[in-house]
Amino acid sequence: MKRKYEFADGKRLTVGERTLVMGILNVTPDSFSDGGRWQDPTAAVAHLREMETDGADLIDVGGESSRPGFVPMPAAEEIERLASRLPAVVAAATVPLSIDTFKAETAEWALTQGVHILNDIWGLQGDPEMVQVAAAYQAPIVIMHNQDGTVYDGDIIDAVAAFLAKSIEIALAAGLREENIILDPGIGFGKTAAQNMEVLRRIGELTARLPYPWLLGTSRKGFIGQALDLPVTERMEGTAATCLYGQLAGCHILRVHDVKPIARMVKMADRITGQVAYGQH
Repeated sequence: MKRKYEFADGKRLTVGERTLVMGILNVTPDSFSDGGRWQDPTAAVAHLREMETDGADLIDVGGESSRPGFVPMPAAEEIERLASRLPAVVAAATVPLSIDTFKAETAEWALTQGVHILNDIWGLQGDPEMVQVAAAYQAPIVIMHNQDGTVYDGDIIDAVAAFLAKSIEIALAAGLREENIILDPGIGFGKTAAQNMEVLRRIGELTARLPYPWLLGTSRKGFIGQALDLPVTERMEGTAATCLYGQLAGCHILRVHDVKPIARMVKMADRITGQVAYGQH
């Protein structure tokens, strides 16, 4: 399960040795959680540095909100929004960066700007050109489960596993190396609150069935708000519970807004489980 990535600019990332924390940097005006806060390039860089100091192992940059009910923008518009912010972020970053996009044109542009990893919420089954970009650059890519609507024929875990297995086939057929595949169960996408909870509760079945690195993105999402009857600004503890559960069930990367408390929790849990030796830093 261990993956070691060495990028052209000298940055490195090891997945599977310990649990990693991915910080979220939205440069969008309409993100469900922190829309508009990091649009200014100076503010974006300041938040990047804050998350790095707080323990982020990598940072996920998004130029388009994928909140429930969002209307996709053209790639040209997404690139235009990123173009005034991403170069400053790339120049300042001391950890690897991923780009949160499902558009091949945006993905390739971001890779040419110095981004290291792709994060596709449609798991190579949205834009048919995305897999070609990933394969051409041999970029690590997070392949997420998604679907239109929330109706599933049969068991939801079987459906998620089947979707991701198809995505893996697409990736390998295009020449993407297997070690560049990271999976994501798609919490918050194509699922009701109850379905999100079921997928999270049974995440261990997925990590056992598909032996790849897994990323879990639950941060501040609606199913946590519904469970706790709390607004988006008060969901850190609920997020932490979901992250800990996922970490213990075999997830390797946790994508979060609140980096400092989650990074501390992750370190402690890794030492309790023996994933990292007690006393090791």
